[in-house]
Amino acid sequence: MSDRKIEHYVAAVDPADEIEVDRVKLGDRRSNLWIDAWRDLRVRPLFYISLGLVALVSLAAVWPSLFTHVDPRFCDLALSNKGPEAGHLLGSTFQGCDVYSRVVNGASTSLSVGILVVIITATIGLPMGALAAYYGGWVDSVLSRVGDIFFAIPYFLAAVVVMSVMSQHRNVVVIAFAIGGFAWASLARILRAEVLQVKNLEYVMASEAVGRSRFATLLRHVLPNSLTPVIVYLTIALGAAITAEATLSFLGIGLPPHTMSWGNDIAQAQTSIRVAPMALFWPSLALTITVLAFIMLGELIRDALDPKARAQR
Repeated sequence: MSDRKIEHYVAAVDPADEIEVDRVKLGDRRSNLWIDAWRDLRVRPLFYISLGLVALVSLAAVWPSLFTHVDPRFCDLALSNKGPEAGHLLGSTFQGCDVYSRVVNGASTSLSVGILVVIITATIGLPMGALAAYYGGWVDSVLSRVGDIFFAIPYFLAAVVVMSVMSQHRNVVVIAFAIGGFAWASLARILRAEVLQVKNLEYVMASEAVGRSRFATLLRHVLPNSLTPVIVYLTIALGAAITAEATLSFLGIGLPPHTMSWGNDIAQAQTSIRVAPMALFWPSLALTITVLAFIMLGELIRDALDPKARAQR
C-alpha cells in the first residue's frame, strides 16, 4: 500500500471578494399592525381632512362660545327670514333666531347622541360577541339567537316605535337608548367572527396551558387582539347615529322642538324653504359634513389596518 501523500491546493481568497448568501436583512424600524397603519395614514391627505373636520365639530360641541357669543334661543321676529347681515353671519330663521349660532350649538346635541349610541352599542355588543365566540357550545347558540332576533329588527324602525311610545320623555339619553339598544347586533356579529379566528392562535393556547383561566385569557389576549374591526365599525356607526337622530327629530318623534338640534332646525326651516332656503341649507350642510367626516375617517382606518388594502395601493 502506497504511503504517498496527496496535496490539496486551496486557492487564496480575498476577504473583499466574499459574498454574503442567505442573510435576511431586517429593517431597523419597529413594526406592528398599529405602527404600519399610522405610517399609511400619515401620508394620506384625506386622513388629515377628515380628522380636522372631526376635531372642529368636537370643539364646537364642547366649547361653542369659542365660535359665537350669540344666544341661539334669542329670537327677534323683526329679523324673520332675513339674509346675512352684521351680527348674523348666516342670516336668521323664520322665528328670527341666528342661524349660525344654532348650527354651532346644534353640534353638541348631535355629537352627544352619537357618542352615547356608540357607548351603548359597545357595552352590549362586545360581551355578546366575545362570549359567544370564545366559549362556543350552548353559550354561542343562546347569545347568537338573541343577536339574530335584534339583527332582524331594523334599528331605525325600532327607534321610531320606542320614541313614539316615550313621547313624554324625549331627550338625548332616551333617543340614544332607542337607537343603540337595537344597533348592537351588527357589532356582536363582527366581533364574533374575529374572536373565532383569534382564539385558535398559539399565544391563546399557551395562555391556557400555563394555568390562566379562560375568562382571563379572553380579557388579556383574545379581546385586545380582536378590536381592530370593532374600532372601525364604531367610528362609522357614530356618523350613522348622528344621521338617525337628525332623521327622528326631522320627523317630529325625536328630540323636542325646543332642543338645539340640526334635525329640528331642518324641520322648522322646511316651511319657509321658498323664501329663505339658506336657513335649511346651513344645518343640512353641517350634518352632511359631520357624518361624512366620521364615515371617511372610519374607511381610512379600515384600509390602513388591512395589509391587503395597503399592498394594493
